[in-house]
Amino acid sequence: MEPANTTPPRSDIRLSPVDVPKSSDVLAGELRERILNGELAEGAALPAERELVKQTQMSRATVREALRILEVQNLVRVKPGRAGGAFVQRPTTKSMVNSVTMLIRGQHIKLVDLMETREALEPFCAELAARNRTDEDLAELDRANQAIADPEADLAQFLQANLDWHVGVTMASHNELLMGFMIALSQAIYAGTENAAFIDSEIRAATAKAHRAITAAIRERDDAAAARRMCRHVHSYADELAESGQRDAIVVRELVAHPDTESGCRS
Repeated sequence: MEPANTTPPRSDIRLSPVDVPKSSDVLAGELRERILNGELAEGAALPAERELVKQTQMSRATVREALRILEVQNLVRVKPGRAGGAFVQRPTTKSMVNSVTMLIRGQHIKLVDLMETREALEPFCAELAARNRTDEDLAELDRANQAIADPEADLAQFLQANLDWHVGVTMASHNELLMGFMIALSQAIYAGTENAAFIDSEIRAATAKAHRAITAAIRERDDAAAARRMCRHVHSYADELAESGQRDAIVVRELVAHPDTESGCRS
């Protein structure tokens, strides 16, 4: 008599490939979380590379790669030399500007998309600016308006003054997220409209007049008027660009760096 087969049947379970993260990504992730939740204060020095190797039991190459990841993400700055090391820094508005700028350039975003986004966001920036502006904010807007109205200004000077004014409105909103996004957006529109055939004397005069009216509303803290006038301004500007035949064609490929960093209009 043959013995009974007691071996259990094999399962027909099917497993998917397991994605195991790199050790450097795991370490960078842990340090990132401690920076973002405030456990590691801004300006604090991380443990020396040798100490990180000892604490984590990871290789020196892995620790260096983790620090490089955080440096690229602007969460640490690496200072060379005997008094150097890796120092914690918090994300800034500039970090957001750089990220949005890379998206605009990397995806070859068309000017038409930039203008539509500005029409959606900038009226609210003007509204917030009227509520939150300071005397220093008004001084920046006044300086930009004076430069915009300069009859001797060449195209580059006019566009720079125009960029300064739009960035100034955004800065006056004192909303960090809007500031980062709108600065990148304004820089891209600057690059996409650097065309003497479009920026003629009529466009310059209309721009100067609209900016003065919006600035006046911001000065008077009239948030409804500021939003309404900005909405009319950016919509009119987009319409002028559409009539020039450029709005749908231009792809923004190269952006300027700022030194600092009426569809849907309400009645």
